[in-house]
Amino acid sequence: MNNNIKTEIIVNEQKISIIRIDNKEYISLTDLARYTNPEEPKIPIYAWMRNSDVLEYLGLWEQLNNESFKGHEFETFENEAGKNSFYMSPQKWIKETNAIGIISKCGNNGGTYARSDIAFEFASWLSPKFKLHVIQEFQRLKKNEAYQNKVDWHANRVLAKANYIVHTDAIKNFIVPTLLKNKKSMYMLRKQTC
Repeated sequence: MNNNIKTEIIVNEQKISIIRIDNKEYISLTDLARYTNPEEPKIPIYAWMRNSDVLEYLGLWEQLNNESFKGHEFETFENEAGKNSFYMSPQKWIKETNAIGIISKCGNNGGTYARSDIAFEFASWLSPKFKLHVIQEFQRLKKNEAYQNKVDWHANRVLAKANYIVHTDAIKNFIVPTLLKNKKSMYMLRKQTC
């Protein structure tokens, strides 16, 4: 998780972390899960990932977005899903299938994150109403980022224009007269030698 940009949205007074890695956004499934289980957020994530429809969705997402996805391992999970003995964790999913749509890190600053479309599916599984609030806040964040990028672009354009004027004035006032003076003196030297 190098070169991360971390931000957050607030949904129903709950902070939901979002990280950007290589211009791809990942929403915290751990924070989303706290909506239904604040003490043990991993439990809703594990329960969600046991579902055969969810595994089918995750597998399809990876097939569409990940050239390195291990489809054979996915098929094994797909066949086992729904059995009482079957369990799935984000770490197991990532390790066994080489998944990129979900990332998971243990420890103090850890957590499970997923690309936005996967995170929205999880939020919908938790509560359709909650999902709509998450999407609304995520869209607001993206709109604000787009506006900020537009403002930054305009500021850079204004600075570039001002710098252009400073540079051209410096050339006109200092370099050109010096060049003309040097050219005159060389012309005079040539005239004297002829």
